Amino acid sequence: MVTLDKTRNYIVSGLERSGTSLLMQMLHAGNIPTASDTLRPADEHNPKGYFELEGGKIINRLMEKTFSMEKCKGVFIKITAYGLQFLPPGKYTIIYSERNLDEIMDSMEKMTKTKDTNPKETKESFRKLNALIKKQIESRNDIQVMFVNYNDIISQPEHISKKIIDFLGCTDVNVQDMFATVDKNLYRQRQKTTENTP
Repeated sequence: MVTLDKTRNYIVSGLERSGTSLLMQMLHAGNIPTASDTLRPADEHNPKGYFELEGGKIINRLMEKTFSMEKCKGVFIKITAYGLQFLPPGKYTIIYSERNLDEIMDSMEKMTKTKDTNPKETKESFRKLNALIKKQIESRNDIQVMFVNYNDIISQPEHISKKIIDFLGCTDVNVQDMFATVDKNLYRQRQKTTENTP
């Protein structure tokens, strides 16, 4: 197992349906420490698992200041973008995934089995949230962040895996297993647009 700095908190983040679970799966496959539980089991939308803690309720706990970041040092956990604004002062390393917003919205509709009646407003809300969180984490001197693009992960899994390893400064990573966990068949909301950023 890879050893991470036990004085730092490690986080995978991004908007929902942006590839955060995939990143956690890749890290786990590469023997990089990850923490998750079984409160939210794998399903048809994430057949390889969500890799969440507390069924994704961490954000509420962060807002209430009842979640212990101290206990999660030296291991990757998943906190979606909205929750990053509630991180207490500390030392953080974040891998932040971005994805075409139309794909995110299509994926959410499929997952919830509902049709968004105001997609333009929803897309603008996602765009604003993504921009806000990126600005906040880039302005904090206690955060190191790497931005990755979901579409690049799918198309260049080996390249992105090696970039992540370089960013983390890890050794003894099983890089082949890391990028081999990327299943292009699960890229089901592909857009015709070549837009890579929200």
